[in-house]
Amino acid sequence: MSGYGDFLRGLWRNPGAVSAPTPSSPALASAISAKVDPLRPGLVIELGAGTGVVTEALLARNIAPERVIAIEYSAYFAQLLKQRFAGVTVVQGDAFDFERHLPAGAQVAAVVSGVPLLNFPLARRRALITRALALQGPSGRFIQLSYGWRPPISSAFGIAPEKTVIWRNLPPAHVWTFSAQAHAPQGANDNAGCAMDKPAPVLGRALPP
Repeated sequence: MSGYGDFLRGLWRNPGAVSAPTPSSPALASAISAKVDPLRPGLVIELGAGTGVVTEALLARNIAPERVIAIEYSAYFAQLLKQRFAGVTVVQGDAFDFERHLPAGAQVAAVVSGVPLLNFPLARRRALITRALALQGPSGRFIQLSYGWRPPISSAFGIAPEKTVIWRNLPPAHVWTFSAQAHAPQGANDNAGCAMDKPAPVLGRALPP
């Protein structure tokens, strides 16, 4: 119950920074971490790490703690993460400005996000996702937890996200996985996602309840 208690305390301190009234289930955390290839070299950036349920799942996937950078806006959650995960780099900061917290020239393997993106303007969502994918280069991934039935943006670089529905979570959740094209330019600017406003088919599957 301590994990749930930590979540409730963080929710009470800053409700707007939390994406759901309940913490992510182990099934949801496992589904998110499964989208990260542990053999792809580079850092794994976790945006909005909260109480660390997904952080724990990433480590269980044999991703070394030294490869994980967890960026959390809430001072309470950031301190909790530092106490729970030795070796993980925990930064209290703005996920939308994540690049400033990365080592110079760092290679990024994947970006995982628990930030409630649907609470933010479309332009900010678009900028975050396209920048994160462009930073990774070919085969990069931006993996987004969401409780909405529509993705935060319709596509990135013309590619619709893959959808996975997690029924074993309260409430049921979606994992939206955006992938970078082989020719996605490094350092793409915020306007690179203009194609995302065009309708695109969503690839999806649902995990059984």
